[in-house]
Amino acid sequence: MASTIPLRTPLDESELAHPVPAAASKHGGDAAGRGERTGTSVPDQGVGMSLGSTTITADEHRQIFERLEPHLPPYLRKVEPNPSGWGLRFEFAPFTGREKAPAVPRSFYDDPRLTYVSKTEDPVEHRLRKVADHILSDLYDQACEEWKDAAYVADLRQVVKDAPDRWKTYERELKALQSAYDYLRTPQAGPEWPAAISRLVDAQERALAAAVAFDERAEDIARVHNKHLYSDLGQAQALAEAGYPEGAHWHVGSTFDGYYSDALREEAGRLIEQQESHVAKVARLSAGMARS
Repeated sequence: MASTIPLRTPLDESELAHPVPAAASKHGGDAAGRGERTGTSVPDQGVGMSLGSTTITADEHRQIFERLEPHLPPYLRKVEPNPSGWGLRFEFAPFTGREKAPAVPRSFYDDPRLTYVSKTEDPVEHRLRKVADHILSDLYDQACEEWKDAAYVADLRQVVKDAPDRWKTYERELKALQSAYDYLRTPQAGPEWPAAISRLVDAQERALAAAVAFDERAEDIARVHNKHLYSDLGQAQALAEAGYPEGAHWHVGSTFDGYYSDALREEAGRLIEQQESHVAKVARLSAGMARS
């Protein structure tokens, strides 16, 4: 069972802090409204806990969290023992990705009950403060990882814009191009060869224009992918969480040192070159056969 550290405001059933009347606060107001720490559930203080190679007792656990309470972030919802059997797992309110990146607050380093004390000076305080530093650092590290994922998704939402429509246009024009090319292989194309070739050229130009239009969005998307290269989210997953699960099938190039490569226009250009090479070879062989 989880117990609760007595903090400034209680939790409702959803585990979100709710305001208390002004008279109930020694500060004479709602702490949450000022961005101060609100309540959060913590592991059972009656059980020892392992943090790496260190095991803390129930009393040490209580002392540590009493000291850390003023420095816990307002978005912290829950602290639980890690299922792996050691350390703690933290649950946070969802990040938008537009907040300031989580970081250990300056107040922690200035807190006289948490500043460094050497082991020779006071072994008990050294131990408590070392573990407290470990816990708070781990908390903000985990928060920062979740925030980074949220920032990745938020950045994608900002740049995707009409990319889905542009991709659909490209797919439609690519299908029309393939159809125009395939028609050249049919007997019906012979009597109207110049007209069929003209329609192929038109289809090539439309497909290439659609590819260029999609690249205008894809380049921005690629830059966001590169910016968040070390995110825990893969590119397809990030696009899905941004609301674009179909993005897994988009041809998005890559950026490096400011340059954009492997653009869709390059792929479309290669296809067009292959078609033109084939048509030119057919024309050359046909002319040779006619002369013979």
